[in-house]
Amino acid sequence: MLEMELGKYGQSVDAAVQRLKAEGVIRRIWSHDHTVWKSDPTEISNRLGWLRVAETSRQNIGRLTGLADQLRAAGYRQSVLLGMGGSSLAPEVFSRTFGPAEGYLALAVIDSTDPELILSFSEGLDLQKTLFIVSTKSGGTVETLSFFKYFYNRIVEAVGLDRAGEHFVAITDPGSKLADLAREYKFRETFLNDPDIGGRYSALSYFGLVPAALLGIDLAKLLERAIAAAGNWGSPDRTGENAGKGDGGEAATNPCAVLGAVLGALATGPGERRDKLTICTSPGLESFGDWVEQLIAESTGKEGRGIVPVIGEPLGNPEVYGSDRLFVHLRLTGDDAKDGRLKALEAMGHPVVRIDLWDRYDMGVQFFLWEMATAVAGYFLQINPFDQPNVESAKVRAREMMNAYARSGALPDDQAEAAEGKVLTRFLSQAVPGDYVALQAYLKPTEGTTTLLQQLRTGIRDRYRVATTVGYGPRFLHSTGQLHKGDGGAGLFVQFTDTPNRDAPIPDTAGKEPSATSFGVLKMAQALGDKQALSDNHRRVIRIHLGSDVPAGLKRLLSSIGE
Repeated sequence: MLEMELGKYGQSVDAAVQRLKAEGVIRRIWSHDHTVWKSDPTEISNRLGWLRVAETSRQNIGRLTGLADQLRAAGYRQSVLLGMGGSSLAPEVFSRTFGPAEGYLALAVIDSTDPELILSFSEGLDLQKTLFIVSTKSGGTVETLSFFKYFYNRIVEAVGLDRAGEHFVAITDPGSKLADLAREYKFRETFLNDPDIGGRYSALSYFGLVPAALLGIDLAKLLERAIAAAGNWGSPDRTGENAGKGDGGEAATNPCAVLGAVLGALATGPGERRDKLTICTSPGLESFGDWVEQLIAESTGKEGRGIVPVIGEPLGNPEVYGSDRLFVHLRLTGDDAKDGRLKALEAMGHPVVRIDLWDRYDMGVQFFLWEMATAVAGYFLQINPFDQPNVESAKVRAREMMNAYARSGALPDDQAEAAEGKVLTRFLSQAVPGDYVALQAYLKPTEGTTTLLQQLRTGIRDRYRVATTVGYGPRFLHSTGQLHKGDGGAGLFVQFTDTPNRDAPIPDTAGKEPSATSFGVLKMAQALGDKQALSDNHRRVIRIHLGSDVPAGLKRLLSSIGE
């Protein structure tokens, strides 16, 4: 399953694997031993439900497929997931990788507060045939609840107040605000998840499987792959090639231990730190990279340490890369399209890992593999991979911005830079080897904008020889935001904001018209709040305002990078 060409780093990884075996790390993880990571069990002992979630989820297949059949019989043709981060990324993987089976519901994911996107998307829905999945572990995520209030009002307009609740399903933790709202508004169904599963580890729980069931994915097949992997790779209550052999499945043939050792050993040195995890995929698997990005970034980016996941960056020639890269290729069996470029990287001394998937249902295996490997990497980084201590800082600053708007009717003034090439190149001249550049796009996600951002990141990489990432805001706040504030400060952050041509109100209360704010205000407050949180953590950050013509502004910046 794993093929590795690690070059001079092979001995370090071998030593790391032996250390895992000597200290019984995999066995201790399965026994919920929090001391693998920290002496304090807080946000560790109650965050390990993902280890056996595939087993427990198998018991819920009937309920999930029953909901799908009920909706199909009632004439529903579209589902829309309203969520952020861990609540939205696995459903997006299922939607983009599998698509809907014949006769099942298509799935779209809303995880952007951009008002133009929300308006254009809602205007294209057949609301009488649409189900909304309101998904948040905490039950209080501001973006998710804002989405709910907006779309609930739209549904009331389409079908009436008495039937509106039929068009909503909730996924949340027991006792949350959303659980209360689901009862109040008479949702069709509420799925209460295991509270001992963190959002980014929840792919095989209700958070991932409810949307998967509506798509018509074979849940039994998906979960059996994950259960078999867990059994083979150390679960003490499953049989498998390594289970029950006394070492907790920690032999060198255990892909979880090996991948975790690669990630951890290469990111911690000594000498060159290969902490820029650059993932490339076979066509059709791209969205899995987005899920891994959150898992790695939010799990490891803290206490001044971290692994930077680089997702979607096109493969370049070997000379454009610094000595901080680790390449991982997720490929479907038979896909050799990227092999030539990766072999050229190997020849230049870059470590390369290849992970093969038989078919799309091996996603079940991959979810478990990467979750366990990330937990193992956390052991080497000496951090708690299950908390997110810096995520709240941007939320706090955004709330301050919204409170200021409520008092004065305007957001606090924050001087932005114009979209001029010299502004960007002057800022990027600070980059040194080992840095990375994060493009943070508080813009409407469109194919054209994404293409320009991709061209810009590639130009920056080739000119400055640094890793690049791209994220749409506020989506990335729930994905890479923890890393941005919690790692060692190697990032240069370029914020892009715009002036929307249309805005959408956020109702104060679902089912009622009064609105004190809008999605446009919320999005800008989140951008300003994140910028302030980055500055508070002594990060290098600049905001470039693109106005109402985003493509023109990005093209000006792109032309300056090529000069």
